[in-house]
Amino acid sequence: MLVPLLALLQGGVTGPPRYSGRDGELRVAVPRFDGAVAVDGALDEPQWADAARLTGFSQYAPVDGRPAEDSTEVLVWYSNTAVYFGVRAFESHGAVHATLADRDKISADDYVEILLDTFNDHRQAIAFGVNPLGIQSDGVLNEGTRSGVSGYGGATRDTVDLSADFVYQSKGRVTAAGYEVEIRIPFKSLRYQPRASQDWGLNVIRQVQHSGYQDTWTPARRAATSFLRQSGTLAGLSELRRGLVLDVNPEATGKADGAPAAAGWRYSATGPELGGNVRWGITNNLTLTGTANPDFSQVEADAGQLQFDPRQALFFPEKRPFFLEGLEQFDTPNTLIYTRRLVQPVAALKLTGKVSGTNVGALFALDDHAASASGSDHPRYGIVRLRRDLLGQSTAGLVYTDRIDGAGYNRVAEVDTRLVFGTIYALALQGAESFTRAGGSTTQAPLWQATFDRNGRSLAFHYGISGIHPDFVAASGFIARPGIVTSTIDHRVTLYGRPGAGLESWTGDVFLFGRWKYDTFTEGRTADDRELHLNLTGVLRGGWTVTSGVFFESFGYDPELYKDYALEHTVGGVTDTVPFVGTPHIANLDLLLNLATPQFKRFSGTLLLLPAIQDENFFEWAPARILIVQATGDWRPTDQLRISASYDHQQYWRKTDGSTVGLRRIPRLKLEYQLSRPVFVRLVGQYDSQRQDSLRDDSRSNGPILIRDPATGAYTRAAARSDNALRLDWLVSYHPTPGTVIYAGYGNSLTEPDALAFRDLRRTSDGFFVKLSYLFRM
Repeated sequence: MLVPLLALLQGGVTGPPRYSGRDGELRVAVPRFDGAVAVDGALDEPQWADAARLTGFSQYAPVDGRPAEDSTEVLVWYSNTAVYFGVRAFESHGAVHATLADRDKISADDYVEILLDTFNDHRQAIAFGVNPLGIQSDGVLNEGTRSGVSGYGGATRDTVDLSADFVYQSKGRVTAAGYEVEIRIPFKSLRYQPRASQDWGLNVIRQVQHSGYQDTWTPARRAATSFLRQSGTLAGLSELRRGLVLDVNPEATGKADGAPAAAGWRYSATGPELGGNVRWGITNNLTLTGTANPDFSQVEADAGQLQFDPRQALFFPEKRPFFLEGLEQFDTPNTLIYTRRLVQPVAALKLTGKVSGTNVGALFALDDHAASASGSDHPRYGIVRLRRDLLGQSTAGLVYTDRIDGAGYNRVAEVDTRLVFGTIYALALQGAESFTRAGGSTTQAPLWQATFDRNGRSLAFHYGISGIHPDFVAASGFIARPGIVTSTIDHRVTLYGRPGAGLESWTGDVFLFGRWKYDTFTEGRTADDRELHLNLTGVLRGGWTVTSGVFFESFGYDPELYKDYALEHTVGGVTDTVPFVGTPHIANLDLLLNLATPQFKRFSGTLLLLPAIQDENFFEWAPARILIVQATGDWRPTDQLRISASYDHQQYWRKTDGSTVGLRRIPRLKLEYQLSRPVFVRLVGQYDSQRQDSLRDDSRSNGPILIRDPATGAYTRAAARSDNALRLDWLVSYHPTPGTVIYAGYGNSLTEPDALAFRDLRRTSDGFFVKLSYLFRM
């Protein structure tokens, strides 16, 4: 007991010697032992006694550079087939937070996260996280994807994308002193360098929920463009045996979809439909993955989103397993690769990895004919993303995408670079050109962007400008709004409290934003939309975060948005249709309050209030008062039951008479019960209520607004309308390892005439499904 205690007090590495590399880098020679151990959460085998011992953790968030308040000891060793980690997390200041959760659902628990940079290039790491019970959360940390500054208390780093799932073993247990976890990561689950002896980058992160602190093994600093550059090193790994890496993952799915019929309700059953995935590790650093007739019935439906500006398309993240694996290899500025464009692939092939300092991502797919413009062709996709490491943390990359649909096509060619210098500065440049053939004509158009960032501890800034030509098309990507130029100036200053202070950090942020139509910008005219946001954020001891802000904005009239609008004008008993011409600019004044609670053992929540004293009413292009509320709450009444609730509210009142012109409410409830580590039951219910008043020229004549039907050219009054949709989804899941699953689910869509009344609910569609899948690992 005395030896580990002295190691914790002294800090660093015990066992095999630690030494400093370049720039004070922490390096440790990890011992190699033959044989294996039982992964049971008890670190009592002889190998653990002789393992390298990593200690000396320091605080990273919310304030860096301070000794960790809770001690952590990490043991490391490896065999010829796997690397092993044992963690002793000592907890003397508060209770351990641990639940029996589903995979990737441990953010409310205490946890440790191991970041393995197997190419030792400080650009990408695989994250293996576990909570005190050994529940897993894994993904990829891909650096260089974040640009800008955070107004939430200090410099920020790229976060782990939890999309990917890796096969590894872990067990944990709560002890009188805290908790212990044991982890085995097989080399089959990793890509690494093709060398006989190699070094891997390593950092270990510990999240302590009772205090809200995040600790790291290496003394990482927030004032840096790279978090991974501050990792330590596992030195001299040799004779690693990955063996044949071949995963065969067949699946079978049966469905029954219901819809209204002349004689009541009718179900049409299909299946069993067969499909599957194959994953082949061509080399230690290249992986080829294929899929045929994949099914994604188990994927949770997208949560509803409020639309603040109808000119901006809403972004929904990828959730489908085949596309999630290796998704980080396709990261690009401006999202020129967006795999959700593939609606229902018939077959797809994907190559990912790293070769001689170049990250490689290639995707080729054949989509279902339903995604075709003609409804009969199968759209074909070819996507390539390459990114080359340069000196330091700098990179250069290119993208080529090709979507062919019958006689039409869309192709995009792009180059980008990110130049890092002075440890806290980064310059990013991007240029792209699209080539589109549709309806017998061909167009080409550019996209460009430049950003410059300083990621300092107390002072940070972001300068950015980007332009998207009106004719630029990315059929394989996501462009929220083409035909605009935007510029950003964002400055942030952060002050830190003394150790033990109630206010741990205080951040002031000044944000300037301008938006032009593309032609307006090239003609040298002033911005159409202008914004000035002033924010103050305080991080309180214990994990509370409070943000307040005031927004001064001016939005310009957009004729394109209202091209189908007209006014009904009556003079002398004669009614006529006249063009709709909006007020040139509307000045806005908005307030902001954002509150986030700590991760309590049983509860956490957030609340955002955005009351607008005056803002634009896009329905009628007139000044309005607006209230936006977004609230979330996560309640964990037991270690197995999780209840997550959210509520989104968006309401517009006319300034002239206080009447409501638009109202949207989205309550959502998710219940998950974890019967055992691999088995859970989930219920998701979401209600989306939308109501719009009959439209009128509220800021001027008060006459009715008419909207033209593009098909007929006829104008009709914009009458009041409402829509109330309820969606319920059940899922029973058995998921012992990635790839091996049994799913059974039911989904039901309903509607009713009165919002949130839950009377006269009418079913519009429903469906049952069962899915079986098994992972054969060769």
